[in-house]
Amino acid sequence: MRLGLIGKAIMNSSSPDLHRRLGELTGIPATYDLFDANEMPIESLESQVSKVMAEGYRGVNVTYPYKEAAVHLADRASEGARLVGSANTLVFSDGQIQAENTDFSGFISGYRATLGERPPGRVLLIGTGGVGKAVAFGLGKLGAEEVILMDLDESKSANLANELNQAGFPASTIAPGSLADTARRCDGLVNCTPIGHEKSPGCPLPKDLIEAKHWIFDAVYVPAVTEFIMAARKAGAQVMSGVSLFVFQGVDAFKFFCEDGETRKLADEQAETLFAHYKQKLLKEQCQ
Repeated sequence: MRLGLIGKAIMNSSSPDLHRRLGELTGIPATYDLFDANEMPIESLESQVSKVMAEGYRGVNVTYPYKEAAVHLADRASEGARLVGSANTLVFSDGQIQAENTDFSGFISGYRATLGERPPGRVLLIGTGGVGKAVAFGLGKLGAEEVILMDLDESKSANLANELNQAGFPASTIAPGSLADTARRCDGLVNCTPIGHEKSPGCPLPKDLIEAKHWIFDAVYVPAVTEFIMAARKAGAQVMSGVSLFVFQGVDAFKFFCEDGETRKLADEQAETLFAHYKQKLLKEQCQ
């Protein structure tokens, strides 16, 4: 099964390893190529997709800066791709293109695997970029009482709140000055900013605002244990790691690439093993 990733600055992506590993675990050998616009000429997403379709690829993942364009290339789009307005997975079949957003579906899967049946409640979400938008709609689908958005670009958070409300998911926005009061009345605290990444160290909100009553999610997964996660564990809060999103969005994409239900079931069954593998791998790298 020929797969790939189209984007910019992707040469260090872990996706090839994840999909090849899934191929080995499910008995469906997979190749996974990187099409990096910084390393090779890519005239447009449409031209690159046409090329890989002609070469017999089963599908591709899509990342920055092509996710929004990916939806418009598709003949059909999933609920997640339609809601979020972007796609990170394109599946090819009989000359047709199906668009999926596995950040949306992978967040939902990771939430259920980590937090079980716990209702999201009222959630403060910081950072309303591409991943933040997918997570916000995922929270809406999970039945969040309200998603409260904060972004330094207040027009972005206002636009996303409007889209969420139009889809029937209660949402509102706050200014940074209201962060402390809002965090105290929320059940969940979510970081979808780069803060906490090894290149942008720190915590997205004051650590003393995190309480045992909270559940938290950090979209950052390099390092595997961020300052936000360390503070949440110290406070006794439930934690959903960014590693879970990385694994579950990848498993969901692989399932869409597979054509039969039995293989999809096998891929699902490997999620826990893969989560443990990448968590250990990333922790080891963090300690080096």
